[in-house]
Amino acid sequence: MTEVKSPPAGPSAFTFVESSQDIECYRLDDNGLRVLLLPQDGAPVATSMVTYHVGSRNEHTGHTGATHMLEHLMFKGTERFHKRKGTSIFETLQRVGAEVNASTWVDRTNYYEMLPTEHLPLAFDIEADRMRNALLDPQDVESERTVILNERDRNQNDPVSRLFDEVWGAAFVAHPYHHPTIGWRSDIEGMTPDDLRSFYDTYYWPNNATLSIVGQFDRRETLEEVADQFGRLDAAGHEIPQVTTDEPEQTGQRRVSVKQEGQLGAVLMGYKSPPATDPDSDVLDILARILASGKGSRLFRRCTDQGLTSDVFGVNFRLRDPSLFSVFAYLAPEAEHEEVEEAIRDEIESIRADGVTQDELDRARTQLRAQTAFDRDGSMRVASQLNEALAAGDWKLYTQYLDRLEEVTTADVQRAAQTYLQDDTSTIGWYVPTAQ
Repeated sequence: MTEVKSPPAGPSAFTFVESSQDIECYRLDDNGLRVLLLPQDGAPVATSMVTYHVGSRNEHTGHTGATHMLEHLMFKGTERFHKRKGTSIFETLQRVGAEVNASTWVDRTNYYEMLPTEHLPLAFDIEADRMRNALLDPQDVESERTVILNERDRNQNDPVSRLFDEVWGAAFVAHPYHHPTIGWRSDIEGMTPDDLRSFYDTYYWPNNATLSIVGQFDRRETLEEVADQFGRLDAAGHEIPQVTTDEPEQTGQRRVSVKQEGQLGAVLMGYKSPPATDPDSDVLDILARILASGKGSRLFRRCTDQGLTSDVFGVNFRLRDPSLFSVFAYLAPEAEHEEVEEAIRDEIESIRADGVTQDELDRARTQLRAQTAFDRDGSMRVASQLNEALAAGDWKLYTQYLDRLEEVTTADVQRAAQTYLQDDTSTIGWYVPTAQ
């Protein structure tokens, strides 16, 4: 589990907070920026990732999609890094061989660069600059609004993407997980530069961010460079607003349907699940594998092998707040929604009544270990996994995950199925293709 070491020698601008396995956590004293360091052997390459602790979860009605719009606009630059000067963020970083991008999700936004270690100071310089100096020019807002609306239309034209939006929108009536990450169309259309500036000035501060650095680098030199670039920024002069809305208890099944042009139908079954930091989330990860992951899973044998589905998979969405455990199935051409839904429910009821075998548990745990190893291959993948643990509320989920899996028993899996996979806390979605 967490290993707390003696504080390593480092620049005086930082306070050592804690360590777990090979990751060290520091706090920049002047402004509260959290820094995670994971030195690795290998090629002289490193990944720098800034995770802002803000996502669509932090948006309210009328301003949904603000985080995603800002993701686009943060690349439009600052006074120092701008296209009109030939110093756009993309051009400046790609000139030194960097892979650069960003992503938005419900609990976080991240901005990252993977580049030769010698150019890490450039990445820090750019990220520190746009943390507080993004221009958010009205002309850029309008041009990106068009891009984002087109992106949203593409998502809506994908029936599976739309089905997930509909299920989440029905499952959460009070909590902001109700909103799609990209935002509602009318909110995107109505978002003003002032709205975006207000959102930016509320959340984009060093004390609401974590900088993760993974790869080959010298710890002392890197911390000194971080202090030099980010230390000039002030902390927010206000408390960062927190989400206080709890989703009311669901006391009955909810159903939605999506009807639009397409080929194969689909069934999505979502069940209320605990936050990512809850130990039962580890159990549900294993249950998702046993139920619907690969040819050895119960639903592959029950549905795909029997010609009911062309594909079926389970996902335990691990988020900061209570979320959804989901089973998704593409119907085979001649299959009916009712029979696929009934087959899924039968397998769930079998686990609730009779539990799972030790062989099933061991196989699922082996699959998760292999997937985890794959997801941690290279500095970019490691930073990405750290980012998700940060979003979930505790970066040490990254270092503790495999140990936590070892503690799961067959009794835990049956108990979790009985606790969470209940009809009264489920939301069922059907995609019903219509004629073209």
